[in-house]
Amino acid sequence: MAKLTAEMKEAFGKMKIFPVATASKDGTPNVVPIGVVELVSDDTIWITDNFMHKSLENLAANPKIALYIWGPEIKGCFQIKGHATVKTSGKDFDEMKVKMNKKNPAMPARSLIIVKITDVFECQPGQNAGKKLL
Repeated sequence: MAKLTAEMKEAFGKMKIFPVATASKDGTPNVVPIGVVELVSDDTIWITDNFMHKSLENLAANPKIALYIWGPEIKGCFQIKGHATVKTSGKDFDEMKVKMNKKNPAMPARSLIIVKITDVFECQPGQNAGKKLL
């Protein structure tokens, strides 16, 4: 697993909406904007599923996932790739549900997607575009 650097974690913390990409078993891509994304450790991300449909179907068939980190208030640009596990019960799921209920009780918090970070790539234009960072 790859662990984010301090600079990457700072950038992650500034994101408000995360483009999250999945793909079906045959490779059909799907990208959705997700607002409830939390870096719980240097190598683990939690994504709260409130309204996902295609993304969950994709993850059931293909657990690979990617998130894009960029914005006007963020220094740099990078893509995080990882392996996702979907939870609908258990300690981590219960913890996510409590956090979501405190933040916005109207959201259903149907499942927790746990992403183990496997790779991080540079996505800033230039000579190092696409270079593996971690």
